[in-house]
Amino acid sequence: MLRTLDNNRNNPLTLGNQKDIDNLKIIANLKIGEIKPKDYPNLLVFPQSWQLGVKKKENSIFRISADNILTTGNIMGFIGVKDTELFISSRFATTDEKDCFLHYMLQKVLKINVVNLDVSKGKDDIHDFLPYLFPGFLQNALSQGLFKQYKRNQYNDANVKGAIDVNRHIRINIPFVGKIAYNTREHSYDNAVTQLIRHTIEHLRTRIVGYSLLNCNADMRVNVSQIEFATPSYRKSDLQKIIKANLIPVNHPYYTKYKPLQKLCLQILRREHTTFGKKDDKIHGLLFDGAWLWEEYMAKVFEENKCNIEHRITRRDKLFEKDDISKNQGIIPDFIRLIENTISASFIGDAKYKHIDTKDNREDYFQIITYMYRYSCKKGYLIFPYDKDNRQNEDDNKNLYYRPRIIYDGKEAKSKSSVIELGLKIPQNLENKLFVDFIEHMKDSEKQIVDKIIKDLNNF
Repeated sequence: MLRTLDNNRNNPLTLGNQKDIDNLKIIANLKIGEIKPKDYPNLLVFPQSWQLGVKKKENSIFRISADNILTTGNIMGFIGVKDTELFISSRFATTDEKDCFLHYMLQKVLKINVVNLDVSKGKDDIHDFLPYLFPGFLQNALSQGLFKQYKRNQYNDANVKGAIDVNRHIRINIPFVGKIAYNTREHSYDNAVTQLIRHTIEHLRTRIVGYSLLNCNADMRVNVSQIEFATPSYRKSDLQKIIKANLIPVNHPYYTKYKPLQKLCLQILRREHTTFGKKDDKIHGLLFDGAWLWEEYMAKVFEENKCNIEHRITRRDKLFEKDDISKNQGIIPDFIRLIENTISASFIGDAKYKHIDTKDNREDYFQIITYMYRYSCKKGYLIFPYDKDNRQNEDDNKNLYYRPRIIYDGKEAKSKSSVIELGLKIPQNLENKLFVDFIEHMKDSEKQIVDKIIKDLNNF
């Protein structure tokens, strides 16, 4: 397996094997917005709205130059092309260890609680991350009710309610003793789709992380019980038959949320059953946009700490007086705290999955200043992850990067506006490499960044 980091321009991956080069060039420069489920049925992309055409995304998964140098952007995860596999870790992990930061963000965003991840054994691959998606996918699918499907059943009794099976009746009911053989076509919750979900549940139960996921909260335990109750005919030996029956995707006008769950279950089970799929299924994997994941992660941090900061307000506000909101011309800051009964804000924040502390970020500054002007806010925050010792920090806390940049207006105003670079420290090089220790360090960093924001807001 080839391994590299996201945003690897300073340390790109040199491809030496011609077979790997030829395989990866099939999808090199492919834009995320071009990945459609019908064209790449075994490639999962997050956020899912990209694949559904809700939001067009121009970012490429990776690029390959003329001299076979592979460079990456914000996309993380795993992708396989034919027999070439590429894993893209977050840049906050080294290439020879498990990616604690990616695991942690996924668990936080997907609302699961798994602290017993052993990062000292082996390396990440797609199968370490796929189970994290299962609770959310199952919850979404069951929100539409248990999947039911017509199923052909055979009976032999006196309560005839279907087509009589003459051949079977003659074979088993002579001499006649009052029973009639007949067939029915009935709706059933015990079908190929629910059986596939049940097989996935039983597979996850055999793994430490999987077992934790199935018991991560009361809702998940109820969901698992529903599937178990609906599949009384489950037999472990039927796995290959069930996989084969699910190779045709669910295409139901009502049970739309079962299609992604079906795909996920097949990918989870594929780890040990590599016969899954057709011979022309050449591309598979699981990809996350680092920028999206970082923003969603920070939203969870603010939510858990009750900061009263909104994440992407539901309404769109005009930037220019004659903007037509119906044509998607409004602006939506990543994070905002509006002042009650006004159109002003006391907090504006923009999540940036980049090294704000080391680059010229003029476009980012212009964007946040636009938000600040629109909402009459004196302070705008660029919130980013960083991994270095903070020797030039303007705050006393080592887990916090805090650098205010006063906006020059040519005046001697007492109250100046400022853009604040606010970095959350990502733990590096932990001695024992236990995930539980990484979590504790992350919680300390989260507390520091929240405390600083609240302190600023109290001084507003």
